[in-house]
Amino acid sequence: MKRVAVYCGSASPADPIYVHTARNVGRALAERGIGLVYGGGKLGLMGAVADGAIEAGGEVIGVIPQALVRAEVAHLELSELHIVDTMHERKARFTELADGFINLPGGTGTMDELWEAMSWAQLGYHTDPIGLLNVAGYYDKLIDFWHHMGQVGFVRPQHQQMLLVSDDLDVLLTLMDAHEPAVPIIHMKREDL
Repeated sequence: MKRVAVYCGSASPADPIYVHTARNVGRALAERGIGLVYGGGKLGLMGAVADGAIEAGGEVIGVIPQALVRAEVAHLELSELHIVDTMHERKARFTELADGFINLPGGTGTMDELWEAMSWAQLGYHTDPIGLLNVAGYYDKLIDFWHHMGQVGFVRPQHQQMLLVSDDLDVLLTLMDAHEPAVPIIHMKREDL
């Protein structure tokens, strides 16, 4: 992977493990020569992941809607800052610029980005690996729900393996490097749907 899009929150939770982990993820990606693509903000986990990569001399590309630039939350010390008009453009740009996705903890925006990356992979709009870094068990219930969706029949068995999960970044990056894309729905035979 040359570049990874990291989705994460713009908040700084009370438990310092979240900000600490985000900074370490940015640093680790830079040390591996992997560019960071992220939401372009300077606050919360977003700012921490960018700062970690910047401190380690990494490439950091932010993608941020104009409205957030006007709200003065853009990080201005990046390698590149792409300013877009809408959130839809932002997510499309992430997919254009990155060849892998990692979700750190976050709120509704982070969940939106995760599910869009997952649905686009199921449909074949990209074949990039999607990783979930389960910091301090933050995603335990979401992981359970993902399995439940498969058990009920809303996620096909061949797509259950699309979400790569670990609580260890090195393990997650290894899983992402070994990723084999699932057959997208648009290429499946009718009897497999």
